[in-house]
Amino acid sequence: MLSLILTVIVAAVHFYFLYLEMVKWEAPRTRKIFGTTAEFAAQSRGLAANQGLYNGFLAAGLIVALIIGNVPMTVYLLACVAVAGLYAAYCGIKPALIFQTIPALLALVTVWIGL
Repeated sequence: MLSLILTVIVAAVHFYFLYLEMVKWEAPRTRKIFGTTAEFAAQSRGLAANQGLYNGFLAAGLIVALIIGNVPMTVYLLACVAVAGLYAAYCGIKPALIFQTIPALLALVTVWIGL
C-alpha cells in the first residue's frame, strides 16, 4: 500500500510539471519556481512544452503500470524519474532533488521490497 501511495504522489508531481511546463510556463509563479526570466520563458516556451509532455508520459506510464500491476514497468519508470531529478539538480535545478529524486527513490525502494 505504501508503494502505491508514493508512486501515485510521484505521478501527481509529474502531472503538475506537465501543467506548469505546457500551460503556465510564462506565468510569474512558474518563472519563480524554475528561476527563469520573462524573456527566457517566452523564448523557451516550445522546449518547456516538450519537456512537459515527457513528464506527462512518465506520469501516465506510472499510473498504467499501477493499474495493470506491472512491477518491472513501475520500477523502470521510477528509476527514470530519479535519474531525471538527479540530472536536473546537476544542471542547477536543486529543488529537483527534493521534489523529484527523493520521492521517486522512496517509491522505488517500497516497490522493490514489496511494501
